[in-house]
Parts: sequence; C-alpha cells; structure tokens
Amino acid sequence: MVACIYIGKEGSERDARIVRLISELRSGGWTISVAGKEDAVPKDTAILLSVGGDGTFLSASAKAAGLGVPVVGVNLGRLGFLSENRPEDVARSLLDGSYMIEDRTLLKAVLSGTDQETPEMIALNEITVHRSGAAMLGVDVSVDGVMLPTYWADGLVVSTSSGSTAYSLSVGGPIVLPQSRVLIISPIAPHNLNIRPLVVPDTARIELSMHSRDGKCTFTADNRTIPVSSGVKVSVAMAQFSLKRVRLNQSDFINALTEKLFWGEDVRNIK
Repeated sequence: MVACIYIGKEGSERDARIVRLISELRSGGWTISVAGKEDAVPKDTAILLSVGGDGTFLSASAKAAGLGVPVVGVNLGRLGFLSENRPEDVARSLLDGSYMIEDRTLLKAVLSGTDQETPEMIALNEITVHRSGAAMLGVDVSVDGVMLPTYWADGLVVSTSSGSTAYSLSVGGPIVLPQSRVLIISPIAPHNLNIRPLVVPDTARIELSMHSRDGKCTFTADNRTIPVSSGVKVSVAMAQFSLKRVRLNQSDFINALTEKLFWGEDVRNIK
C-alpha cells in the first residue's frame, strides 16, 4: 500500500506519535511519503493520512477529493470531528483492515460577476457569505427556483451534514448525522428573528445574491476566503464527486458528540 502523510503544521512529522505511526506502517509493508501544504499528493497514493486537526483535514480533502483518494484523519488538534483518530489507533486499524470508506457530500460553489481567478470552489463543510464592513448584509436565497424571504444578517452559511458540527452549529443550525443527505441553510446573527435555519435535500440548487451599503462582502469555502463585491451571485449545489473518508471501526459519531461537545451532559445521565 502506498500512503502519503499530509502535514498541516510544519514539524508535525517529528512528533513522536507520528514517527511511531510511520514506522509501524512501514514495518507492515507500506510505502510512505510526506507532503506539506504546498506539495501535490503523489499520483500513486492509495490513501492520504491527514495529520493535525479539522482544519488540516479540510485542506487535505481539497487536495484528495478530485483524485478519489481516501482520507483518514489523524488527530493532533484540540477537538477533531473530521480528524478524530488517535495516532496510536490508526496504524493498527489500517494494517488489520479494521476500517470502512464512506462517501461524504461535497459542495460546489460557482461565483458569477467576479474577476477572481477561481470562480468555482469545492467545500466539505460549508460555503458562507458574510459582511466585511459595518453594514448589514441582505442575502436573497432561492432553493430550486423558489425564493425565500430575504435574510438580513451578518451573513449566511450553507452547510453539508458533515459541517453541521462546525460553523453551522455555532450559528444555531441543527446537528445532523453525517450520512444524512441534506444541506442546511443558516443565517449568521440574523436581524429578522423570525427566520430560522432551513434543512433542504442535498439535491437542491441554491442561489445566493447579496446587497449591502458597503458594496462588498466575504465569500468562504471551508477554510479558504475570497473578498468579493456584494453584487456577486453564488450558485451552490452538490458536487458531482464525493470525498472518500476513512472511518475506523471503533469511531462513532454519537460518542464523539458526547465526548467532545458534552452533548446531553446532565447529572441525571451519569451512569
């Protein structure tokens, strides 16, 4: 097996846990290479190990998704929903075949009316638009051609089920199981309090247009940011390819919620 270790933070490859992980995989007959943020993933890579936190996993996903290379998260960060696995568990599970590969929905956003060099972007967690000045942002949204009431807010998040525990959660969106085939539309600090997050099928085509007295706003795709004019239109839909994410057999989303976010923490639930 040919694997590539993707390093999010320079020097992580010298962490004793990662040195041990690489040694164990090589002892098991694997061929290992190491890549940094600016490096391309080698063409013969069969699996990509993202070493860091969830931000590193998002960067690794952007490199791997178009290649169809599965990604496994090796957690050296603090929280870790996407990059959830302890280094000491990864080598054993990969060598034993104690894992499965799941498909995660990716979003494709196409920007029109911009002079940006990358008018099309892919995201695993979310696409957002938000104000970049003091003025409130008005966001007109249509879902499959049906107009919603205008969101007057600091911005708007369009999230996948994978991203439901990321930015979407922090602005009041629902927690969604990763295998759910939905997208979540959530306002950021809305001024019209009677308009709430909306869950739509992941087959929906979502169109966004913004207006602001400042004449500018910010567009993001996961951890990538682009300043744009408020006249830009954004078309969001499910990408035609998915991310192949490696899930170790012992990992569990509900356990991750309770252990990392203390979901349902209550003295009456102590066993």
